[in-house]
Amino acid sequence: MSTKFTPLDFEESIYQIQDKIEELTTISSETGIDLKDQIETLTKQALEYKEQLYSNLTTSQKIQIARHSKRPTFLDYVYMMTEDWIEFHGDREGTDDRAIIGGVAIIQGKPVMLIGTQKGKTTKENIEYNFGMPHPEGYRKALRLYYHAERFNLPIVTLIDTPGAYPGIKAEQTGQGTAIAVNLKEMAKLTVPVIAVITGEGCSGGALGLAVANKVFMLEHSVYTVISPEGCASILWRSADQTNVAAEALKITAKDLMKLDVIEGIIKEPLGGAHYDPEFTANSLSETLIKSIEELSKIPRNKLKSDRYDRFRKIGVFIEG
Repeated sequence: MSTKFTPLDFEESIYQIQDKIEELTTISSETGIDLKDQIETLTKQALEYKEQLYSNLTTSQKIQIARHSKRPTFLDYVYMMTEDWIEFHGDREGTDDRAIIGGVAIIQGKPVMLIGTQKGKTTKENIEYNFGMPHPEGYRKALRLYYHAERFNLPIVTLIDTPGAYPGIKAEQTGQGTAIAVNLKEMAKLTVPVIAVITGEGCSGGALGLAVANKVFMLEHSVYTVISPEGCASILWRSADQTNVAAEALKITAKDLMKLDVIEGIIKEPLGGAHYDPEFTANSLSETLIKSIEELSKIPRNKLKSDRYDRFRKIGVFIEG
C-alpha cells in the first residue's frame, strides 16, 4: 500500500530511506539519468531493514502500532469482510452506545452475529464512539445480541479494540461493573460458537466483556492486557517513567500470550501493521474466522459451553517443582 503515514518514532529510518528512493526516482524521471541500480539497492535495503525491525519489535513499539490512528476499525472490517450487514441498535432500555456496534453479517456465505468495539479516526468520530470506551448500555446491547444469536443458532464473532470500559462517574452510576460481570456470566453459558479477536488494544474488563469465547485470536501487533502499561506503572511504581518496564513485565503481546496459552492463534499482519494493507488484514481475519466457525460448528452445543468453561479454568494453571 503506497499511502504514507506519519512515522512512529522507531520508523524514522525507514521513512528516510523511502524519501531518498522517491527523490532518486523523481531525479531520474526529470533528467533522464539512469538511477535504476541505486533505486533497486535502496529498495532492497529498505525491505530488509523493515523485515528486521518489525520482527524484533519491543512491547512498547507494538503498543504504538496497536494504537495507530489509522489502524482499521471494527466498521472497516465489516465493510471489507462481509457480503451483507444489518446493524442492530440499542439496549432496549433507551440508549444506543456507539462504542459497541453489532448486527447480523454474512462472511463467505456464513451468517454470524458480528459485534465489536468501535474507535474513530478523527476527533469527530472519536467523540461519536467515545474513543472506543463502552458505557454499560453498550455491554447491555452486546448481551441482547448474544441472546439473539443463541435463539437463532448463529455463531458469535467479536472484534475487540478498546482501551477499556468508560471509567466516568456516569458509567459507574448506571452499573458499569455489573454490566460487564453479567456479560461474563452469560457468555460463559452460551451454546453457540463464540470467537473473539483482539484487533488493536484489548484492555481490562472492558475487553473481557466481549471475549469469553471458545477461541480467542490476536492480530500480530495487537495487545491484550488486564491493565494498560501506563496504569500499571502508576500503581506499582507511582511513575509514568516506568511504563516501558511495565509493558514488558505484563506479557501482553500476541507471542507472549500464545506461549501462555491465553490465545489460540496469531493472525498475520502486513509488514508495518494492519494500516499499511487493511484488505490483506481483513482477508487473513476472515479466513481464520471461517475456519474456526467450521470447526466449532461440528461440536455439540452443550459441549461448546463446557469447553469454553474449561478453557478459562485452565488459564494460569502451572506446576511447581
